[in-house]
Amino acid sequence: MGSSKADIAVSYDVSNEFFRLWLDERMNYTCGIFDDGKDRMEMPPPGHPGERSLEDAQLEKLRILSGFAHVSTSSTVLDIGCGWGANLEYQSLVNKVTAAHGITLSEAQCAEIRRRELPGVTAQVCSYLDYKPPVTFDAVVSICMMEHIVSPQEARDGKSIPAYRNYFKLAHEWTKPGAYFGLQTILRNFVPRDRQDVRDLGWVTYEIFPGGIVPRLEEIISAVNPYWEVVELKTRRLDYLKTTWHWRDRLRKNEAKIRETWSDKVYDDYERYLSTCVTGFEKHYTSLAQYSLKRID
Repeated sequence: MGSSKADIAVSYDVSNEFFRLWLDERMNYTCGIFDDGKDRMEMPPPGHPGERSLEDAQLEKLRILSGFAHVSTSSTVLDIGCGWGANLEYQSLVNKVTAAHGITLSEAQCAEIRRRELPGVTAQVCSYLDYKPPVTFDAVVSICMMEHIVSPQEARDGKSIPAYRNYFKLAHEWTKPGAYFGLQTILRNFVPRDRQDVRDLGWVTYEIFPGGIVPRLEEIISAVNPYWEVVELKTRRLDYLKTTWHWRDRLRKNEAKIRETWSDKVYDDYERYLSTCVTGFEKHYTSLAQYSLKRID
């Protein structure tokens, strides 16, 4: 179901050094949090003087999700779809957890995690469908991995909610009674009416992230039952608009190096992809949600 290991390689194994050029220093490839908590209708535009840096925004995201998962120094933490290890690094060096384990389908991402040699951290290349942990965990964090669970065709065939429910069932089996789950997912909102926007979003779905599709909020809310209770939910559309804006800005500043090292096509594809993301979040085609889930015992 969803993205295969070959699909994941297309999305994440371009080159660790390529992604290092335009992501933050810890290589978070998900939404950072720029919202400073002030009471206002809209955040200032990207690049506004005094806003959080991309690095600080990513740390704020990890802080929030750790809180949603009720992580403490005595916790053992599972990171489902752990990327290049930014959250595992945070759990190890900031939260100083007892142990943290990550699973990913990307060989390149797992190699980066092992290169970091983080205290108490282990990682493996494994599909969540095949994962059989030797122990259960106190807390789970999963950051924008659910986008890979269902393919576009499976979504059209009505298989999304059963697939997501199975994911939540497995997470329930991997945890101890009383566990919390800090979850973050992109959301599929409005269908574009602009033809070019439709083409661009379709192109990103099939060319940059083959095998996966972004879930809808109502699918997540339905699928958590009967395994997890939604304790808190926060949407972060404008934060992801800012995050992708900063990624595109950094990509553009490295245009010459990317074209020389990885080809014109790689640069052009990622500039189009990130521009499509900025437009999608700006026009409400897509959003982002963070959830605190409590295990139902």
